[in-house]
Amino acid sequence: MGNTSENYSDSEPNYQEINRALWNEKTSVHVNSEFYDMSGFRSGKTSLKHIELDGVGEVRGKSLLHLQCHFGQDTLSWAREGAEVTGVDLSDESIKVAQSLTEELGLAARFVVCDLYDLPDHLDAQDQFDIVFTSYGTIGWLPDMDRWASVIQQYLKPGGTFYMVEFHPVIWMYDDDFRKVAYSYFNRGPLTLATDGTYADRTAELETSHEVSWNHHLGEVLGALLKAGLSIDDFREYNYSTWDCFPEMTKIGDEKWVITPLGEKFPHMYAIRCKKPL
Repeated sequence: MGNTSENYSDSEPNYQEINRALWNEKTSVHVNSEFYDMSGFRSGKTSLKHIELDGVGEVRGKSLLHLQCHFGQDTLSWAREGAEVTGVDLSDESIKVAQSLTEELGLAARFVVCDLYDLPDHLDAQDQFDIVFTSYGTIGWLPDMDRWASVIQQYLKPGGTFYMVEFHPVIWMYDDDFRKVAYSYFNRGPLTLATDGTYADRTAELETSHEVSWNHHLGEVLGALLKAGLSIDDFREYNYSTWDCFPEMTKIGDEKWVITPLGEKFPHMYAIRCKKPL
């Protein structure tokens, strides 16, 4: 978030270029931030949190497609867990870092740079996966949940699992200080906001002046997955965040943080697990 009033528009035809430029800038900041703990990751520490590890389960010997993978920390953490991984991201700078890390760490991984909706132009239609995975701050960069769910359905094997963990859409209703509701819970179209640092380094100076995002309410997300023919076998909401990524947070446990002005009575994240019918 970069300002505290609604700024919706009917359309933003250049949202991909705007957001790609933003994430290209963010990548260099994130790689060098304490937030991502690259020294720990290089020494073998996983970047995955308990929620997704428990939710996805055993991955050894399974193929896994990671959508909107950023610079590949989680993708490569799944590789360390034994999965055969493919990561996809819009940012070419992120993918360059992911490929470099793969070589440096001696891991096996494939990375594709493209917009998620364009994935069928980059992966073979017959290239399906046991698991499709996405997590933390991803779907808000996409305008159309039906198209998103269609890509997931296309690349899941029959009987395969889709798993996502994401920040709760109620969080994105609030202003930067989480003192008042400033935005709609419902998707009213693209929300254009001024950029102001990044969650990994709030003092970072970015040349990209703004970002374009959408707030997808739970009914929109769940409805899109059901419309795509996936069956939902688990849905959970969490009153904490596994990341210390918002201003003014309080730690309440291991990998458990709450936004201080809102506390534990407030939904911070949700997780969905789906199956593709045989």
